Amino acid sequence: MSKGRKGKWVNEGETSLELSHLRRDTRTALELAVTALAPLDVIDRLAAAAGLFEAIRELPPDSPPVAALVPRLMKRANSALQEWQRWYRVHLAKVKA
Repeated sequence: MSKGRKGKWVNEGETSLELSHLRRDTRTALELAVTALAPLDVIDRLAAAAGLFEAIRELPPDSPPVAALVPRLMKRANSALQEWQRWYRVHLAKVKA
């Protein structure tokens, strides 16, 4: 996902752009969750996904570690984002209205 690298990231047809968006969404959600004092389990799940994105960011897109981690990382990140969104709707959406 580093600048200058193009093409697919492997497996299920994930593009670098899709992963870049998921990485950004996960980092943003983590920052919001920390600021909102969300439960530690919500923060931990977002942090784990964000950390893995950062760890594989500089690896070649077709490297074995990326190929092995990306499918599970996408599921993990999407699950963590859904958990954050549920918590936000229940605890913070009412405050803003």
